[in-house]
Amino acid sequence: MTSSETPDNWSVFAGAEPGFARTVEDRFGAFTHHVLATVRRDGSPRTSGIEVRFLAGELWLGMMPDSLKALDLRRDPRFCLQANPGEGTGMGGGDVRIAGRAVEVADGEARAGYVKEVEPPQPFHLFRTELTEVVRTCVEDDTHLVVQVWRPGAPVRTLRRT
Repeated sequence: MTSSETPDNWSVFAGAEPGFARTVEDRFGAFTHHVLATVRRDGSPRTSGIEVRFLAGELWLGMMPDSLKALDLRRDPRFCLQANPGEGTGMGGGDVRIAGRAVEVADGEARAGYVKEVEPPQPFHLFRTELTEVVRTCVEDDTHLVVQVWRPGAPVRTLRRT
C-alpha cells in the first residue's frame, strides 16, 4: 500500500480537515438512522439501517449479534455509509458518504469505553472504521453542484459544476 492508500481513522481525518469533518459529523448528527452498504457472500451489495457514533476519535458501527451486516463485515470489511438525507429534497448540509473498512473490536479498553458511553443492548458487535474516502455533494447558491472528496494522504479536492 502507498501512503495515499493507507486507511485512517476518524481522528486523523478530523485533524487533517477539521472543517470538513465537522460538516460531516453535523450531517450524521442531524438524524439517528443512516444507511450502511456491505458486501454479501455472493459479492452483491446489501444495504441496512444503522446508527453510528463519533466517540474518542473514532467512527463506530454497533450492531445486533449475528446481524447480516455484521456477518458481512466479518467476512469482507469494506463498507459505505450514507447519511440520512432527511425529509423532502432540501438535503440541508448535502449528501455525505463515508467509505472504508470496518475492524471488529471484541474486547479491551476501547470497547469498554464505548459501552460506558453508549450503553448498548448486550450482546452486540462493535466495529471501528478505517476511512478510505469521505465525500460530500451539495448545491451552492442554487447554481453550482459542489463535490468535496477526501482520501487518506491527500487534501480535500473540491469540484464545482454549473
